[in-house]
Amino acid sequence: MSRFGSSKRHTFKPTAYGSSSRKRRRVPRWLVLLLTGIALGSGGLLFLQKNYGPVRLTAEQSEQLHYDLNSANIDKQRLQSQLNQQTRELDELRTRFEQQTKELTSVRDELTQLYKDVEPLADAVAPDPRGTSPGIRAARFRNADGQLAYQILVMQDADKADQRFEGKVEFVVTGRYPNGRTGVVDLPPLDIAVGRYVHMDGSIDLPNGLSAREVVIKITRNGESRMSATRTLRVAP
Repeated sequence: MSRFGSSKRHTFKPTAYGSSSRKRRRVPRWLVLLLTGIALGSGGLLFLQKNYGPVRLTAEQSEQLHYDLNSANIDKQRLQSQLNQQTRELDELRTRFEQQTKELTSVRDELTQLYKDVEPLADAVAPDPRGTSPGIRAARFRNADGQLAYQILVMQDADKADQRFEGKVEFVVTGRYPNGRTGVVDLPPLDIAVGRYVHMDGSIDLPNGLSAREVVIKITRNGESRMSATRTLRVAP
C-alpha cells in the first residue's frame, strides 16, 4: 500500500473518431417529417396537375388557339359593322315610314274633304235616263289612233252608297271599216266597282281599223246575266 493510498487508473483507449465516451449524433425527427411532407406534397401536386389540372398546350396548339382568337375577333368586328349598318338602315326606314304615314294621313284628310265637296255636285248630276241604280250618269267616247277612248261616270243612289256594286262593263260598238263596210263588235268587258260613284277612263283597241260611230254601254252585276244599267251614246267626231 502506497503512501497516498491506492487508486485505480483508467486506461486510455484511442478510437478512430475520438473518445469512446462521445455519443453518436442522429437526424432530428422533425426534420425527417418535414422533408417527408415536402416530398409527398410535391408528388401530390404533380399528380393533380397531370390528372386533373388544365391541359398544357403544345406550341402548335397554342399558335392555333391564337389564330382562332384572331379570327373570332375579326368576325366579331365584321358582325358589329353589319349590325351598325343595318341599324342605320332601319332608322332611315323608320324615318321614311313616319314621313309617309304623315303624308298618307294628309292625303286621306284631303280626300275626305274632297269627297264632302264633290257630294253636292254628285247630287246635282242628271240621273240616268232609265232611272237605274247604278246608273250611267255621263259618258264620252272618241276615236284615237285605232282605239276607243272613253270616260264614264257611274253612280248609285245615296241610299245605296253603302251597298258596293261589283260587276262588268261592256261596250257594243257600231262603226265603219276602212273599206266602207259597217260593222258591230263587242269589246272585251271591263271590271267595275261602285260605292257612291266611280269615274272610269282609258282606251281600248278597235279591231281591223274600225272607226266607232255609236256605243252601247252595258253594265251587269257579277254572277247575273240581267243588265243592271245600259245607255247608248254617239261617239264624238
